[in-house]
Amino acid sequence: MTTSRLTDRKRAAIVQAAIAEFRAHGFDATSMDRIAATAGVSKRTVYNHFPSKDDLFAQILEELWDCSVAASPALYGADRPLRTQLLELLRQKVALLRDPYFLDLARVAIAEAIHTPERARSMVAKLAEKEEGAAALLRAAQADGKLKAGDPAFMANVLQGQLKTFAFWPQVAMGQPGLGEAQEAAVVETAVDMFLCYWGV
Repeated sequence: MTTSRLTDRKRAAIVQAAIAEFRAHGFDATSMDRIAATAGVSKRTVYNHFPSKDDLFAQILEELWDCSVAASPALYGADRPLRTQLLELLRQKVALLRDPYFLDLARVAIAEAIHTPERARSMVAKLAEKEEGAAALLRAAQADGKLKAGDPAFMANVLQGQLKTFAFWPQVAMGQPGLGEAQEAAVVETAVDMFLCYWGV
């Protein structure tokens, strides 16, 4: 194994350990010593990768952002039914929301945001930018005459918010199990159909 691959593995182990410790004990109560022990590396190795806990937390936020970016919605296609495109958008979203690693990142970020809002402001701003992808699709559908007038960002939040009510907040905040395939399909289709009943042309 090359030195660079070993270094990458150690860095990933440190991030995983930080996620586990932040979840279990909170940001303030977690020490770099504890993270090093959980990762199975020396404290010096932790500091070589991350000079502070804040840097570690920033890395967690960055990975949360990267997960969200990887699930960016496709561009609007005027030659395809809008309902089909909205179903694809929400199916892609629900696939992200069921990913265990994404949920772990989200739990850490949300818990810390509650205790120290200023630490998570950059994350909130970035994730708001991410939501713009769905809004862009809706804006294009409006320009194509397929949706009524309205604020696309607000509309995107309404559409995706219905999904999060069933497939994100219960799992993140209350430890509920993820939805089964039939439940996911019902939530996605109902959310899209309700959305189109209100805003569709």
